[in-house]
Amino acid sequence: MGPSEAVREAYRRLKSWLDATPPELLASRRQQAEVLFRRIGITFAVYGDKESTERLIPFDILPRILSRAEWSHLETGLIQRVKALNAFLGDVYGAGEIVRAGVVPSDLVYRNPGYRPEMAGCAPRDVYVHIAGIDVIRVDDKDFYVLEDNARTPSGVSYMLENREAMIRLFPELFATHRVAPVENYPDALLATLRSVAPRSAAGDPTAVLLTPGIFNSAYYEHSFLADKLGVELVEGRDLFVRDDVVYMRTTEGPRRVDVIYRRIDDDFIDPLAFRPDSMLGVPGLVRAYQTGNVTLANAVGTGVSDDKAIYTYMPEIIRFYLGQEPILKNVPTWRCREPDALKYVLEHLSELVVKEVNGSGGYGMLVGPHATKEMIETFRGKLERDPANFIAQPTLSLSTAPTSFDEGVRPRHVDLRPYVLSGADGVRVVPGGLTRVAMKEGSLVVNSSQGGGTKDTWVLDDVGAAQTQSQDGQTQTLGGMTQSQSFG
Repeated sequence: MGPSEAVREAYRRLKSWLDATPPELLASRRQQAEVLFRRIGITFAVYGDKESTERLIPFDILPRILSRAEWSHLETGLIQRVKALNAFLGDVYGAGEIVRAGVVPSDLVYRNPGYRPEMAGCAPRDVYVHIAGIDVIRVDDKDFYVLEDNARTPSGVSYMLENREAMIRLFPELFATHRVAPVENYPDALLATLRSVAPRSAAGDPTAVLLTPGIFNSAYYEHSFLADKLGVELVEGRDLFVRDDVVYMRTTEGPRRVDVIYRRIDDDFIDPLAFRPDSMLGVPGLVRAYQTGNVTLANAVGTGVSDDKAIYTYMPEIIRFYLGQEPILKNVPTWRCREPDALKYVLEHLSELVVKEVNGSGGYGMLVGPHATKEMIETFRGKLERDPANFIAQPTLSLSTAPTSFDEGVRPRHVDLRPYVLSGADGVRVVPGGLTRVAMKEGSLVVNSSQGGGTKDTWVLDDVGAAQTQSQDGQTQTLGGMTQSQSFG
């Protein structure tokens, strides 16, 4: 519903379908969805959970729907933001102009745990964030806010793809009444992006692999799923070796050169010679091969400095500095607790704010003031007083809700959206939709799967056709539902 309580245009046909659908049918489809996901094996692990090593992420059978106009605005903002992220990384590992200009404090960059000095002067094909997952929220019918930028190893795209397949199986009658932009071509777009950034020394058809920590990783299902969809080898560190600064894969037919590695291993563990010497997951000599320009890592080592929550607060300034444009997507208003005045305000209003660790993720290490006990608030007060630079704070926004199906009927639940943006040497691609995450508990604002959140299919309606659109700094065209932007400098 919109502000006037009228059904929003994008949801009219879904509302009519719901009005005509008996509750028994919805209950049956929910059960079928659970059986389907269990049969496929879509699970994730929760570290530290002694009761269960694997869980099924709750899936809601009602789609989250965006009009083409809403999506076009969001998409243009996503492309702008990811271009700025890549420009920022190229600068801080190069000339450092944004630091010298005083736009971003030097200590936030060079003392950041995500900053890797080994990357200085190293920029194979000038792209650092090849796969970005930008978390966005809405607070009204007009504005999208970026909640955080995931520039290291963003996860969840397998759920986006499997959610769509499940919806097509379970609700063909709904698809018959909607023109939904496809997401099925995401693997082809991802593979094209990876191959576009292969080293110039790569001969013929570049060889790409997906590097996983192994079966005990919480996202291993996604790693194996994506490798299968991409048609590339799923490898562990022990399957690769480096000789003369070139990476090779062990095969039954002998060594085979590897040109591009889609890595799902954190920086610390990727090369025991460069980072943690006790790592059994990485490939000795891999960073040296990367520095030499003989292999491309997607995403690049050191991208964590750009998705740090303290750096996030400077993203509007970063966009203006590199692109000379006003940000299309807003940042959530944020207090930097490293600043004395901001810290004073946050300490006085802890019960009203959301407080996050600057390097936290997965919904851990945060305080949601309105839902916290007095004991939790006082614990966080102590953390803030001891190490204020490690935290930022934000207002508790009234996140938008989406209709969600339960045994007791359709109920509103808070949602966010993680669109996936692909950046290669041949431009920027954005899948039309993304992963909608749902806070399944009534009143909850935490959508993370590790905290009990679920997922939805995300529909972008193409009722107006695949029209050509224009981005602010380049030409954008729609190719089978996947938008590609080519910058003209």
